[in-house]
Amino acid sequence: MTRIRLLAASLASLAAAAAAAQGIHRWTDERGRVHYGNEPPRHARAVPLPERVTTYGGPVEVHRVPGVVKAPAAAAAAPVVLYATSWCAYCRVARAYFRKHGIDYVEHDVEKSAEAKAEFTRLGGKGVPLVVLGRAAMNGFSESGFETLLARSGR
Repeated sequence: MTRIRLLAASLASLAAAAAAAQGIHRWTDERGRVHYGNEPPRHARAVPLPERVTTYGGPVEVHRVPGVVKAPAAAAAAPVVLYATSWCAYCRVARAYFRKHGIDYVEHDVEKSAEAKAEFTRLGGKGVPLVVLGRAAMNGFSESGFETLLARSGR
């Protein structure tokens, strides 16, 4: 039984990797059953599904970001950049923390802006929120993590 589970998990991870590389499609067969996969049959009318951004729920990670961060015009007044979504609970916590402490920030919704999504990916975003300050970034959000981010950014 354990071998079967291990084999199933391995196949699922391979399928997920292939799907991530090629996109996921949904189609309905002639019996009316809905199928999902990265490569629909030729005769099927498949609908590509949008890529979803996930919430980063792991331990907060502070790291250096590669290259230069593209700062919006408001960045001089708001050096904190928040990559978020409208539905993310951790993003709401970050926004509330920033408001409570009078921290100016610029927010980019990674589901509504392709440019924000591309920058989020380039900066090493593993899920939302991604908080960037100078050349330091934080996956996830916590007050102590933000203080570490402040220290690493030299502010």
